[in-house]
Amino acid sequence: MTDTPESRELRCGFVAIVGRPNVGKSTLLNHLLGMKVSIVSRKPQTTRNRILGINTRDNFQAVYVDTPGVHAREARQLNRMLNRNATAALQGVDLAVLVVEAGRWTADDDLVLSRVKQAGVPAIAAINKVDLVPNKTELLPYLQSLSDRHAFEALVPISAERGVNLDDLEAEIIRRLPLSETLLFPEDQVTDRSERFLVAELVREQLMRQLGQEVPYSTTVEIERFRYERGVAHINAAILVERDGQKAIVIGKGGRQLKQIGQRARHSIEQLLGRRVYLELWVKVREGWADDSRALRSLGYEEG
Repeated sequence: MTDTPESRELRCGFVAIVGRPNVGKSTLLNHLLGMKVSIVSRKPQTTRNRILGINTRDNFQAVYVDTPGVHAREARQLNRMLNRNATAALQGVDLAVLVVEAGRWTADDDLVLSRVKQAGVPAIAAINKVDLVPNKTELLPYLQSLSDRHAFEALVPISAERGVNLDDLEAEIIRRLPLSETLLFPEDQVTDRSERFLVAELVREQLMRQLGQEVPYSTTVEIERFRYERGVAHINAAILVERDGQKAIVIGKGGRQLKQIGQRARHSIEQLLGRRVYLELWVKVREGWADDSRALRSLGYEEG
């Protein structure tokens, strides 16, 4: 831990960012941190693991916990594990930020709010995607409905993607963090995740973005080799799928799909690592990995 000057009032705490799938939690985290630690795509359930994002300034340290989207449908062991992880993230935090979509409330939103209430943690509602609401007066009844659902600490309309009102949201968060004599993490630490984990996530991000609706949910990425040699990162990664047909889709005709995934992932990894990257990808079939608890643990998925 790092000591801070006694004259400085320091606030530090854990903040869980929760919400249903595809509501903008990871985009919000990345913008609050000013850098990318959580992958994003337009597909629900892109986030599969709890990820800490640590934002340290002169007078505060907010430790954000990005969580998988909570959803009612638990068709597979992976889905059940994601829900448990999201719920477990609410235990022991100082504050929750419930991200909802402006003008929309679903059964999954109800489920997330029930978990927040059950945890008994103070909560701020971040009403996301307000840039997509042309008539802002339409937000007033929605804000009232949120107040009727729960005694939120604050209601903050935002656009995570465009960075609208994020300073206001951050101010509401900081003033609710507990006073502390020391930082919870070193001031230069931004996440609790290793480079290997972040690299695997960046490859998986391209699978989510480049492939069709269903195939990405049957894929995961395993880093098999990661070494630095003469300033270049050499990375070998296996893309795991469940069936031969999925393998063919990921590879694509003449290998073009896999090549495109690799090129875009390599660019993102070079930005992350700040150096040249040699990335080699191949695709393996591992039947039933998403329903096998032991396989999920070996692949780095956490039990909540």
